[in-house]
Amino acid sequence: MLNRKELNPDSSPQAAFGARLRRLREAHGWKQEDLSKLMGFSSGHVSAVETGRKMPSLRFSRSADVAFGLTGTADTFERAYLEIRHGALLEGFPEYVGYEARAEEVRLFEVGLIPGPLQTREYAAAIEAGHVRRGSITAEQAAERVEFLIERQAALARSQPPLVFAVLDESCIRRPIGGPEGMERQLCRLLEFAEQPNTSLQVAPYAMGEQRPFNRSVNLLTLTDRAVMAYVESQTQGYLEREITSVRPLVRAYHQLQTEALSQAESVAMINQIRKGTP
Repeated sequence: MLNRKELNPDSSPQAAFGARLRRLREAHGWKQEDLSKLMGFSSGHVSAVETGRKMPSLRFSRSADVAFGLTGTADTFERAYLEIRHGALLEGFPEYVGYEARAEEVRLFEVGLIPGPLQTREYAAAIEAGHVRRGSITAEQAAERVEFLIERQAALARSQPPLVFAVLDESCIRRPIGGPEGMERQLCRLLEFAEQPNTSLQVAPYAMGEQRPFNRSVNLLTLTDRAVMAYVESQTQGYLEREITSVRPLVRAYHQLQTEALSQAESVAMINQIRKGTP
């Protein structure tokens, strides 16, 4: 105890991770050597993470979850790790992406921007460059966001990919991002998406008016056990909803949205019209 370093969990997410690791270890009556044996890491490694001298890794975080019986709960060390690694992202979003990578069905609705899983790297980079110019994030954070998006897309391109349903407000395909050539490549990417056997692409036209049930992005996931969860965002925060009483109205509204939106064939025709510069 003579060399015990006092921790300030409020100083950074990494410090909060280490302080929690120490608190749980001591609550179990374990020394660092005891926890190191359970986790498969050296006691020096455990000490370095606890005191913030070493960043936790994904493997370390998952091992801690196993040791403390937290795997599958809402407050895992893995979730804390993702929030540290992706600090430039909205709170809750890294956790959502973790579930998305394992989902059997993904339903997306977006206003104003192409949804992330359908974006080209060039389109995504142009969006983040705009945030940098406005001073809301750094260039390093912008690069981190783009790489996180590419990882997210790769997780959906697995051997047995999920069914992906995407409904885009018409503003998504008419709002130019990344210049004419970049937008052309992005629209072509949408057409490629529509051709895949596990996807559905629809446009919610302006003509829907008040029939459009959502005014902001909505993501719905169906997991392997058929549980459904929703992810929604405000300007500053993301929120993952698991309660069926809250999720069910969003699922119902999404089905209504699909019914009122253009068919995939009509949506593809509209995209091609925009590519040709016709109204």
